[in-house]
Amino acid sequence: MNYQETLDWLFAQLPMYQREGQAAYKANLNNTLFLDEHFHHPHRQFKTIHVAGTNGKGSVSHMLASILQEAGYKTGLYTSPHLKDFRERIKVNGEMVSEQYVIDFIGQNQALFAELKPSFFEMTVAMAFQYFADTEVDIAVIEVGLGGRLDSTNIITPLASIITNISFDHMALLGNTLPEIAAEKAGIIKTDIPAVIGTRDAAYDFVFEKKASDCHTTLTFASEEWQMGKNEDGTYDARHKSGITYPHLSCDLKGSYQRKNIPVVLETVLLLQSCGLALYEQDIRQGLARVIPNTGLHGRWEQLAERPYTICDTGHNIDGLSEIRAQLESCSYDKLHFVIGMVSDKDVDSVLSILPKDARYYFCKASIPRAMNEKILAQKACAHGLEGDIYPTVAEAYAAARAAATPEDMIYIGGSTFVVAEVI
Repeated sequence: MNYQETLDWLFAQLPMYQREGQAAYKANLNNTLFLDEHFHHPHRQFKTIHVAGTNGKGSVSHMLASILQEAGYKTGLYTSPHLKDFRERIKVNGEMVSEQYVIDFIGQNQALFAELKPSFFEMTVAMAFQYFADTEVDIAVIEVGLGGRLDSTNIITPLASIITNISFDHMALLGNTLPEIAAEKAGIIKTDIPAVIGTRDAAYDFVFEKKASDCHTTLTFASEEWQMGKNEDGTYDARHKSGITYPHLSCDLKGSYQRKNIPVVLETVLLLQSCGLALYEQDIRQGLARVIPNTGLHGRWEQLAERPYTICDTGHNIDGLSEIRAQLESCSYDKLHFVIGMVSDKDVDSVLSILPKDARYYFCKASIPRAMNEKILAQKACAHGLEGDIYPTVAEAYAAARAAATPEDMIYIGGSTFVVAEVI
């Protein structure tokens, strides 16, 4: 098979949560452990950092990888989902795994996969760990796919376990309350492995504290360790309670929500330094300033055009879109054009209830099975006072917004990772 035929087989044979939803979720690690044994435990051949959380885990993972690269470490990065190319999920020093490696890995193991019937995610994690071992990375940043406790990545023993934050998302799988969701995320906390939590919150912090106590490990809340200020030039002043300061930190990820993610990264760096990694201030500064060129991250408050000012962002749940709404309110424009599509297993009504009422909406449907029908989305939005037109595809919605917008207007594209992926 060539690369496209390999991907077609992958997507056709193996259920993928990002496309199909709950049907693809495996509520145990049996297949992952079997594959890990089959491939002789490749994850044991390199150091790892484990990153979970409802929002921010992708940004934090890429920031950490960028800093490690700047420090001269050969750095693996495993993330999900991808925006354009499957290979975005598996990178070494910012370079995607080769098409030939994907072809060979699937080809050589196709009979095993056909018999075992692992999920798309289980198979992809096995591929990533094997690739990082084959390429002899020094360290790999591993982003959790979903939850934590039962996630396929949760077989690693990392230097540090990171949980960025907790919000309502994937409730059908992770629980309907914040403590229930936190308990699933807390599953990545392991015995004697230090843990960093992004934000202390009385609604769920006790879950992490109990888990850390049970695991006899240290737990720090980055929001308590670091004070963050933002300067007029867009840089950040970071100050640790110990007295460590990083004035005028620049980050090329421009979403205002990064003010919550950067302290998580800085606290993790302190842990990594205590583990013996040589990470210096220049590595931190350059790593944060060069996340996009170093790692290839896209879709985080990414500017696509100047006039009209056009932004896309992969934020897709109530917490993420609350941050985005606040940032939209700080932007200057004559009229806001909002291209939106969502997936049907999200808490759509909660998200729609917080979106700006004075925008013109372009309701559309991404080309995946989970995507909500654009007509149903428009009906739900109307109930929340949001008005606009209906388009069968993302491309048509974006084209209509561009045709209607003046140079002084703003276009925002989001609501789903897959809407952003199609625009990019």
